[in-house]
Amino acid sequence: MTLTRSGSRSRRKKGRIKRFLLKVLAILLVTPVVLTVVYSVVPPVSTLMLGRYVTLQSVERDFVPLEEISVHLQRGVVISEDSLYCEHGGVDWAAMQTQVESLLEGERARGASTIPMQLAKNLFLWNSRSYLRKAVEAPLAIMLDSMLTKRRLLEVYLNTVEWGEGIFGAEAAAQHYFGVSAKDLSRQQAALMATTLPNPILRNPAKPNAGHRRLASVNQQRMKVAGDVLACTSAERQ
Repeated sequence: MTLTRSGSRSRRKKGRIKRFLLKVLAILLVTPVVLTVVYSVVPPVSTLMLGRYVTLQSVERDFVPLEEISVHLQRGVVISEDSLYCEHGGVDWAAMQTQVESLLEGERARGASTIPMQLAKNLFLWNSRSYLRKAVEAPLAIMLDSMLTKRRLLEVYLNTVEWGEGIFGAEAAAQHYFGVSAKDLSRQQAALMATTLPNPILRNPAKPNAGHRRLASVNQQRMKVAGDVLACTSAERQ
């Protein structure tokens, strides 16, 4: 009898743990979807911003609509970060496959993150690099791309991405580094800001080193010949 009761209690305990884990999993799955619906109309807050708020660190951010951000910056960022932005559905599978093949061959991993993948990280995930984070980024990026227009995706990305210690979004960055509004950035300033993004803590668009200036120069040249990389973000297409 004692053994039977003990076994019954053990099964009930395991059942409670299983139900609890299933509830946690359901919350983890549903939360990004609910937040994406909210973020389709409300200015989002990134996990990095939340972390700074919680630890009482400063946050500079002024959310502005896409039309208030220089087209030079929009083009420069898309060209630098995700040149096939208008062509994929959240994930650049060809680039992803190339990266996996490089890893299998023992080569150093190269960036294959699209703008939706980077936005998924900014809004829902942690900042440190890991294969687990990359695996979660992909489905979240596909979800974001399917639920938000390309225009809104780019708008949210440019308003939440970190451009320096505690500096988030194009408007705050433009004001901080160049003393102008994001809509008034020149092509050169935009190129310097766009090529800051891979290393926003180490690169300063207002005080670029020689390497950074070269990257910005290449970005400017690519802007001239890249074609309409923003075709999918025009208001008429939404």
